[in-house]
Formats: sequence, C-alpha cells, structure tokens
Amino acid sequence: MIKELTKSQELLNRRKEAVANGVGVFNTATVSEAKGAIIIDADGRELIDFAGGIGVVNAGHCPEPVVAAIREQAGKYLHTSFNVVTYEPYIQLCEELAEILPHGEKTKAMLVSTGAEAVENAIKIARQATKKPAILCFTGAYHGRTMMAMTLTSKVSYKYDCGPFAPEVYRLPFPNFYRYHGARDMDTFVDDELKRLHESALNLVDIKSVAAVIIEPIQGEGGFNPVPQKYLEGLRAFCDTHGIILIMDEVQSGFCRTGHWASWQHYGVQPDISTYAKSMGSGLPIAAVVGRAEIMDAAAIGSIGGTYIGSPICCVAASATIKYMKEINLNEKAVQIGKVMMDRLQHLMGQHSEIGDVRGVGAMIAIEFVRNGDATQPNSEICPQIVKGCAENGLVILSAGTHKNILRILSPLVITDKQLEKGLSILESQIKKAIHTI
Repeated sequence: MIKELTKSQELLNRRKEAVANGVGVFNTATVSEAKGAIIIDADGRELIDFAGGIGVVNAGHCPEPVVAAIREQAGKYLHTSFNVVTYEPYIQLCEELAEILPHGEKTKAMLVSTGAEAVENAIKIARQATKKPAILCFTGAYHGRTMMAMTLTSKVSYKYDCGPFAPEVYRLPFPNFYRYHGARDMDTFVDDELKRLHESALNLVDIKSVAAVIIEPIQGEGGFNPVPQKYLEGLRAFCDTHGIILIMDEVQSGFCRTGHWASWQHYGVQPDISTYAKSMGSGLPIAAVVGRAEIMDAAAIGSIGGTYIGSPICCVAASATIKYMKEINLNEKAVQIGKVMMDRLQHLMGQHSEIGDVRGVGAMIAIEFVRNGDATQPNSEICPQIVKGCAENGLVILSAGTHKNILRILSPLVITDKQLEKGLSILESQIKKAIHTI
C-alpha cells in the first residue's frame, strides 16, 4: 500500500523539481499562514518559530500595524523609483533611522533592498570617502552572497567555484574568546588580538591603502560570537589612528534583537557607517546604509543605489515596524526573553559536557556543541539531528557556525511566555535525545 504524501511533502517535492538545488534548505518546515511567533504549515500543524525567517521577524509574523500600512500604500503607488520621482516614505524612513541610529553630529542614510546590497554600497561609500581601495574583514564573518559581500564572507561552503573574488580584501582573525582563548583570561586574550591587529599594518596590507574595516559586533552566521568590549574599543582607536572608516554590519543583530536598535549601542562604540536589513521591514525586502553625513555624502551622484532602492511599500512597512517596536517596547522584551533563554540553557549546559557554550546578547542566543568539553573540537553531527527532531515536534530552529555545530535562536520578540517555555522544552528534549544518540 502506497502511503499518501502530506501537503508539506508534496510542496517539498515540487520545490525539488522546480527550484535550483543551490537554493539552501535549512529546515524542512513549510508554511501556509503565520502570525506572531506561530507558523501554520501546509498540513495545518502549528509550529513555534525559533528561526524568525533568519532573524527577519523580530516584530512577529504579520504585525497588524505593518500589514495595514502596506495595504494603504499599495492603493496609492507601488513604484516610481526614488531616483526618478521623490516620495515621502523614503525620506521619512531615513529621518527615523537617523533618529534611532545617530552617527556623530549629523547622520544620513540610503535605502536598498537587501543586507548584501547594503554592504556593497557601504564599501563603495568608504572607498570614495577615503580614496583608498583595501578592506579589512574577519574570519567567521557573513556579509552576504553578492560578489563583494561574498568575498567578505568567510565561510568557504558559500563560495565554492564562485571566484575569482573581489581584490583588495584582507582577512583578520575574529577575536572569538570562547574558541581561542586557551588558558588566557579575557584581558590577556584581547591584548594579544589587538597586537595582531596592529601587526596587520606591517605583515598583511599597506595600512595607508586601507579604506575600511567591516565587522559584525555580534557575528551572525559565524555563531553569535560577540566581539569583546575592549577589542571593539581598540579597533575604533586603530581606525582613528590610520584614517580608516569603521563599518559595523548589524543586518542580523539590529532592530531590537539584542535589546537595542543596534548591537553597537551596547558597546558605546560608534561606527562611521553601519548596515541594516532583516527585521527592519518585518519581512519586506528593505535595507539601509546609515552613517556620518560627511562620509555618506562622499559618494558620487549615481554611484550608489539602484532601480528598487527604498520601495515605497517596503519603506512604509519599515516605518510602521519602527513605530510598533517603540509602542510595545520590543527592546525591553528582547532582554526579558534573553534572560529566560539563558537561564534555562545554561542550566542544561551544566548537565551536559557536549554543550560547550551558551552565549548571546539580548535575545540573540547560541548553543555551541563540542566534543570532550573542548572548544577546539566542534561537534558537527549533533545539530542536524536536533533541527530535524525539533521540526518533527513543532519547533523551527536553525544551525550556524563554520562547523555547523551551533544552534541559533531568533524567535520573534512578540512570542508569548507560554510559547517560549514550550519551545524551550521541545528544544531541551531534542538536545538530550541527540546527545544520548551520538
């Protein structure tokens, strides 16, 4: 007797037949509807969302004020191109970004469609502002999959046979304290890493040719690794000394995820340029480059942007998202959610040596799995089992990291206490099951 396929299985089979294999399948869940922190799959089954569309729905799936703003704008005009016809939603959003993400005395912004586009344009702006070509980036970095962004991205599996890559890009080791500190304390580790940074001016690249350093204050795809406070302060000083623009990529860590509009606000270290996308538009494709006005204005007219820069539909969605986030104090909610997660997961870590680390800022939480309690021995086998088991039991979650040995939690920040506790219970159960299986 042939077993009848579920609607989800049918959908996945159709995907396999019609969609290019290179488009990743990070989870086998499907969706027919979504609201708040809940996804309804093609078979009508409820799933708790701990992935958030890869950190895109901090304000929840389909927040009502955002949906209403989209509907209203859709009845007015869909596209004119901001290059051709100026419109209010673009300008209003840039004003709002300058208010919540101030860069120095005067801040300006530009809008594009994706995080990768934001990074590409940030690099162009930095090069034009400094008249220099070279860019410094970091191991473990993820900045997107367009050509410059892919060059800056560290993970090799995203780059197979895609070269040659953009020239004049140089990579430094990210100061990943958990993985590489060995017997050193934080201060000693950071001092050593800052020494390495300064030595790069002698053994990596002519420092006089460096336009910018780009860094994620909390790495996303790299495994939610937070840069140490003292290192970021030292990096800011290094850039100031050498006339280098400091770019901070906040695409995954921005818009309330860490308890601030941007994670750099935790550090009190201000970038010259920063990039945003994902939760900025509650799921609509919009991104921004924000920076000091004199730097942003260094780009020649027509050298940045594109046809779809700041779609009016996406702009109103982003403005409505920002307003909604303020009204419900989503930054405070992120801190509360993060505490609940950290308390439960750190308790679980104390019971299992296979969990090497639980870390994060606000509600940007990661669980790293290792062998023999050793940070230098990543366990790459365990995460796929946990992700699969969670999906089968009503929870959507994603892995991360160079070795795919890290689980990352990016639940919508509007998740209810009951949903959060249930999701964590499913996750704990699947972690224990996977640990005992391997």
